[in-house]
Amino acid sequence: MDNLTKIVEQQLKRKGFDGRSRKGPYGEEYLAISVVAMVEAVQVLKKTAGVVLIGLWAVENFGMPGFTLFYCFERRGTATLLLLEVHLVDNRALSIARDFPVANYFQREVTDGFGLQFDGAFDNRRLLLHESYPDNFHPLRKSFDGHAIEPVNVTPEREYCFRQFQGEGIYQVPVGPVHAGIIESGHFRFSVIGETVFNLEIRHFWKYRGLEKLAENKKPDQVIKLAETISGDESAANACAFAMAVEYISGVSVPRRAWKLRTVLLELERIYSHLGDLGGMAVDVAYPVGAAPFYILREQVLRWNAALTGSRFLKGVIIPGGLERDIPDVKLKELLVYIEEFKIPFDEALKGIYDSAWVIDRLETTGVVSPTLIPALNLTGPTARASGACIDTRIDHPYGIYGEIKPEIITDGDGDVLSRFKVKAGEIGDSLRLICDAVNIEADEPVKAVCQPKDGYAITLIEAARGQSVQWVYIKDGLIDRWKIRTASFCNWLAIEHAVIGNIVPDFPVINKSLNLSYAGNDL
Repeated sequence: MDNLTKIVEQQLKRKGFDGRSRKGPYGEEYLAISVVAMVEAVQVLKKTAGVVLIGLWAVENFGMPGFTLFYCFERRGTATLLLLEVHLVDNRALSIARDFPVANYFQREVTDGFGLQFDGAFDNRRLLLHESYPDNFHPLRKSFDGHAIEPVNVTPEREYCFRQFQGEGIYQVPVGPVHAGIIESGHFRFSVIGETVFNLEIRHFWKYRGLEKLAENKKPDQVIKLAETISGDESAANACAFAMAVEYISGVSVPRRAWKLRTVLLELERIYSHLGDLGGMAVDVAYPVGAAPFYILREQVLRWNAALTGSRFLKGVIIPGGLERDIPDVKLKELLVYIEEFKIPFDEALKGIYDSAWVIDRLETTGVVSPTLIPALNLTGPTARASGACIDTRIDHPYGIYGEIKPEIITDGDGDVLSRFKVKAGEIGDSLRLICDAVNIEADEPVKAVCQPKDGYAITLIEAARGQSVQWVYIKDGLIDRWKIRTASFCNWLAIEHAVIGNIVPDFPVINKSLNLSYAGNDL
């Protein structure tokens, strides 16, 4: 841990503010300060190189009546995690979105969920709750018991206010929330001059399920199943992140064999996710022949998932304390044989793309994500690495055995669709290596440790296929009191509003697929 907490504490002390820091079980630092001191702390953090806001959430009755806000800051490229803990006295806080722009999105989420207000916020529109939800309804408050609510009549005055543009030749193209084919709900409002997009505004949360609320007053063993439903193709990563939080709180040491097998599953999940993306990008530039080999390989990996765990999407196997059941060594050896067989058709499929000049022409310079957006919007995963960011949670905050079998950070500097294609292709190759390294680790002990939940709280970070996901778990009287989820998609969706600018509307599908963001993982 570097001295980021000390820097903030010393500055607050010089200004006459009190600040009490403590260490959490994940190694994170908590610093409890007042709302007024928060202004000074934010200025210090803004001026400190590499500091990014990666989360902001509210907790009700955390040690005292009322609401407490947690602002989670990461110092990129280090193990530093600082959580500013701010107890509110009147349900109001100060907006920090002008210093950390992604805070705007977090603040709108908190306002909808808890009814807290952020003074100085430049965007107070609803986020989670669409127009049909009644006023003064805040589903994450303890006072809401989950009963059915009556939708209100949506008048023109209640309708969501999209950004408006006027001028000769300007028109709008609304897409969604209902789409052709099998796809989740999302609305995209393009503003266009001629064929060129000059603004895009997205609107999600059409399928807001209230997962965080559903977890309240449930046992951790029950909530692990909810974690698997955050986003179906991130079941292993999200279940693992939740299990890690419970393990940290309870002081449980996960058996080495369990971490060996968890690593295999996490990397298999990354592989099949990226394979779908590579095939999807080829389809979206009208090259289904080039896409087919990737889809064939993806199906093979899904079948391997089922053979190893009984679930194509790796559900029902990762639990607090380790794994629900072991995977026989003979199966792991067979997996190593398959990995060698996998490499030949995979390399041939990549060659088929790279040798197709017209495909490269569609991918290159399309949908550029500027590196300047990475810290401002907290972009992570392949989206950030394809724009030159050398970040990976498996390295910056290593968990399990990733400290031993270090991943290679695959980067590219152009930030376009082709860069994201190359990064994901490279990560598939590295995941194959990591699986082999994990399988070859000698570990014969049981795969499950007794995990008796204890009261407390912990944060965990994990590198899912789409990027960094964050979970914060608070256990009280043996039950989940608060569960905060922030998937990589929540922040990465903001990148697409910038990536499409200067492109044409027909390029949107391939830009969207290259980012491969989860609707369900965003809407929760």
